[in-house]
Amino acid sequence: MSDDHTHVQEFFGARAADWDTRFPDDGPAYATAVAELGLREGDRVLDAGCGTGRALTPLRAAVGPSGAVLGADLTPAMLQAAVRAGRDRDAQLLLADVAALPVRSESLDAVFGAGLISHLPDPAVNLRELARVVRPGGILALFHPIGRAALAARQGRQITPGDLRAEPNLRPLLAGSGWRLTSYTDEDARFLALAVREG
Repeated sequence: MSDDHTHVQEFFGARAADWDTRFPDDGPAYATAVAELGLREGDRVLDAGCGTGRALTPLRAAVGPSGAVLGADLTPAMLQAAVRAGRDRDAQLLLADVAALPVRSESLDAVFGAGLISHLPDPAVNLRELARVVRPGGILALFHPIGRAALAARQGRQITPGDLRAEPNLRPLLAGSGWRLTSYTDEDARFLALAVREG
């Protein structure tokens, strides 16, 4: 396992048990972001880096009983917290790395990634892997329940020009990874970038 993976597992593993109680008011923001994916009954969607699974219930509601919802995370403790919260009823949970997903190529209609991009060890390669599993015309949502400035303030730091989530950085990163950015929102109440899988 790479040092990046070990760091991510240690960081989130130590916080998994009380993650949802630390951010109790994020549910509506997740539901709103999922609604903007435009999922339909029967669609197949992956929550990449699903953590405790806060997006899984709205994703299941969006695709209905005939759809498929997968939740993949690198940290066992986060998946265990998702099970304790009962969110495994809404999705098939996978202990998996987004760099090598156990998912067939072009088998999904959408990928949802909350807080994902800043934890990717090789964002261009990892975004290409997400593109691999999504059909042409499928959707990627990169989400965070607060915007870049609000998150930086929460963490006691400043936004830097190299921030991957800044639109001038994110647009070419996505374009080089098989995605076309179609919508970009960065405000205090949320961050949401939507992209379409190029065909």
